[in-house]
Amino acid sequence: MKISQADGNVCTVSTTPKQKTVNSGESKIIYLPGTDCIIKSQASLSGYTSYRVGGAAEWYVAPRNLETLQASLEYATEHELTVTTLGAGSNLLVSDRGIPGLVISTRHLRYSYFDHHTGQLTVAAGESIPSLAWEAAQLGWEGLEWAVGIPGTVGGAVVMNAGAHNSCIADMLVSAQVLAPDGTLKTLTPEEIGYAYRTSLLQGSDRIVTQATFQLQPGADPAKVLATTKQHKQHRLTTQPYNFPSCGSVFRNPKPYAAGWLIEQTGLKGYQIGGAQVAQLHANFIVNRGGAKASDIFCLIRYIQHQVQEHWSILLEPEVKMLGEFQAVC
Repeated sequence: MKISQADGNVCTVSTTPKQKTVNSGESKIIYLPGTDCIIKSQASLSGYTSYRVGGAAEWYVAPRNLETLQASLEYATEHELTVTTLGAGSNLLVSDRGIPGLVISTRHLRYSYFDHHTGQLTVAAGESIPSLAWEAAQLGWEGLEWAVGIPGTVGGAVVMNAGAHNSCIADMLVSAQVLAPDGTLKTLTPEEIGYAYRTSLLQGSDRIVTQATFQLQPGADPAKVLATTKQHKQHRLTTQPYNFPSCGSVFRNPKPYAAGWLIEQTGLKGYQIGGAQVAQLHANFIVNRGGAKASDIFCLIRYIQHQVQEHWSILLEPEVKMLGEFQAVC
């Protein structure tokens, strides 16, 4: 058995019920009743996304356990706030105008449990997928080697059916625990989640993934699993741009084509709008070359879609999730 738990005692349940509001300049800090968890107003989200762009959350909270996550949802319900869930922010484009309502970050929901009897790994939604891949490899557990280059958390990976190297979350998921807006928990099977290519029924729903259980294969030589994991990581480093902020792949692959190939053949590598550029190394990546705005990236996405459709009669479907309001015309 191996169990790990995130350090820190911020955003945990407190024995003293309280709701205290503190003004700090133009922002406010609210202490969530019954916890030591704070809800911030007008919290900039650019530092919480891999693109390093985006406006502010009207309200922002980062619970560290299930109880404070439930308390956060209860607060949103009582104050009639829409809820947006944010993990590592690696597959998101947040509008320059920000996000209304309450943004709940799950990045601090962390624990992992390796069950050597069943070969199952149960992890909280905020755990890093690459970190888990390395941890499993060091133990000699096979099944997560492909995920070492997925820049996200367990929650986001479960929702979007993250994948690489002909493998995906749906292939290994045993079950996922989700939290409904009314605070109730339910365990879902992969069939109930309704997986398809890079999507699921959880996308766009009001349920929050709190943890997931994966089936792995323990008992392999750790050196062998580590070697395979390193190969996958090296492949990512040599074929995808990591020198500038990005969200990973921007478009889903329209089978039988690869989106990057279509974009490259359309002659768009290196094309730039503001600080946003189609990556030279991989055309299905848009990178922030410095000072990009969310609107630059959004307009570049629309431009790519238009050009590829003009040349190939194929409308590329974004894989990146867009949050907030964007101008319809660029």
